[in-house]
Amino acid sequence: MTVTVVAGNPKPGSRTLAAAEQLAEQITGAPADHAVDVVTLGPGLLGWGDEGVAAAVKTVQGSELIIVASPTFKATYSGVLKLFLDQFATGDGLAGVVAVPLMLGAGPAHALAPELLLKPVLVELGATIPVQGLYLNQESWQDPESSAAWLEKWRLVIQSLL
Repeated sequence: MTVTVVAGNPKPGSRTLAAAEQLAEQITGAPADHAVDVVTLGPGLLGWGDEGVAAAVKTVQGSELIIVASPTFKATYSGVLKLFLDQFATGDGLAGVVAVPLMLGAGPAHALAPELLLKPVLVELGATIPVQGLYLNQESWQDPESSAAWLEKWRLVIQSLL
């Protein structure tokens, strides 16, 4: 099984990336095989045909499970993540890939953001999303209790599809 985390934070090596890596390990019991820290792809995200971006897209498409993570930016996912997701074909760009939307934010006001904003775009790209998206507080995401109830409810569902 190939697991990839995709972090769409404008800051490289962010807590968004760390939270996605932590969630991948909590779901599968092992570290993710790959991490795409989207901002490190640089200006190639602004067009088509960049080799680094194409390689990252291929890595994501070759995964059985992806954790797609973003900070909450202006009540939605980040622009840098949008630029990366635009590289995938509509309808089948993520066909055969199980995806988990994950967002971090400062408070409960945006708790539905993964479900209402990130999940629909992943479905539009053809990903299978069998569970609710996860929203974590940016200050407490490292606390295992922050995701314990979500994992209890959804871990086996995700594992059954892999």
